[in-house]
Amino acid sequence: VQLVESGGGSVQAGGSLRLSCAASGVISSRNYMGWFRQGPGNEREGVAAIFTGTSSTYYNDSMEGRSTISYDHAKTTLYLQMNSLKSEDTAIYYCANKRPGGYWRPLNANDYADWGQGTQVTVS
Repeated sequence: VQLVESGGGSVQAGGSLRLSCAASGVISSRNYMGWFRQGPGNEREGVAAIFTGTSSTYYNDSMEGRSTISYDHAKTTLYLQMNSLKSEDTAIYYCANKRPGGYWRPLNANDYADWGQGTQVTVS
């Protein structure tokens, strides 16, 4: 699976952004996918995740209520709508697809095998 993110940019605090992640390759209708981010000097952290088979979603505490993860099956594209952005949301955002088999911990980067190149989000 190949993943390509887009939609990052610079925004003022309180603003919104929608990130997109176009998936290609062998795409199942039942994928486990997620958004992660890595800020300056920080480890990569899970932001939101979705099981595309049922649209079950998971969020980390800092983004819950301010973000929405979704997946368009027809376009095989993952989205992350982020609202009320804060300076601490500044990071490179990555989308990821779970590795085959095994247990799924939605916000654990170790459970994901396919990664995009990342898109920068800067909030000032």
